[in-house]
Amino acid sequence: MADDLEKASSGSSPKSIRPKIQPKFPTMPAPAKVRGGPEPVVHGILELQSDIRAFRAYLTSERGLSANTLAAYQRDLNHFTDWVVDSGMRNHLNPNLDDFATYLEFLKGMNLAPPSVARNLAALRGFYRFLKLEEKVGDSAIHLLASPSLWHRVPQVLSPETVHRLLNAPDPAHRHYLRDKALLETLYATGCRASEVCGLKLRDINFEQALCRCTGKGSKQRMVLLGRPAINALQEYLTHIRPGVAIHAGSDTPLFSTASGQPLNREQVWYVVKRHVRALGLHHKVTTHSLRHSFATHLLSGGADLRAVQEMLGHSSITTTQRYTHVDRERLKAIHNAFHPRGAGTN
Repeated sequence: MADDLEKASSGSSPKSIRPKIQPKFPTMPAPAKVRGGPEPVVHGILELQSDIRAFRAYLTSERGLSANTLAAYQRDLNHFTDWVVDSGMRNHLNPNLDDFATYLEFLKGMNLAPPSVARNLAALRGFYRFLKLEEKVGDSAIHLLASPSLWHRVPQVLSPETVHRLLNAPDPAHRHYLRDKALLETLYATGCRASEVCGLKLRDINFEQALCRCTGKGSKQRMVLLGRPAINALQEYLTHIRPGVAIHAGSDTPLFSTASGQPLNREQVWYVVKRHVRALGLHHKVTTHSLRHSFATHLLSGGADLRAVQEMLGHSSITTTQRYTHVDRERLKAIHNAFHPRGAGTN
């Protein structure tokens, strides 16, 4: 998400880009009480809320971001609004470095993990870049505030053997066996996010070339390989479970659906993965994203080019992809510590 926010100010025109007709979003309630309670503070809060709504309208109309991403931005900017109310900040259009340093302490006081703090700061950075495009602020002190280091956050990665067990975990006697099998194979074969797999249509699958057209963040499309196991699982699923839609290949019909024909949502995909994770007795932190992390790490371990992995994952910045090189180094260090005669305590 930070990648999307970093580009929130893209565009060459210095003129206002606020849409004439703004989509309606839930209005944040005006604070009932503000510390000190002077009228200028209340007016400042209302103006801040108005600017946040304009920012969301910009992200929708100009950036084409999804509802899930917009909701994430709103949550992060709600934290900023709460801090403005709590601190009694009178003018969000004239901040200084001390203001943002205090806000950073406010986020840390919420016991947020470093990635969450970084995401909140990225949302705020994008918001102030938007305000600069609107010519409401000048160069903001937000650019002087460094994000927390994220390098030590190692993603949950499964070994190839564990992934093999997970992909073969669905019980053939279960009524959703073929669907679950095809879903797990697709998640690992493509490295797609759960939301991206939920959005797949029949027309997005090219069975002859074993390709999948995926729509990621910002409505950006990319082609990813499926591989023979995933193709076989999908064909079996469509042939035996959804024969009525299999003949309509190329349609807008959702690829994965519930028994009633509704497309699967992220929560349902998460539940499918969690059910099989529990059945295997794997770590409770293994999620749908663990398969994406494992996909990237296994490719890099096998010698894949970092740029190629970046393209397959749909990352706009290669720095996001580079964290998987850290993961692989951690795995190698763990192996060295476990099996080398003098490995214990190796740095």
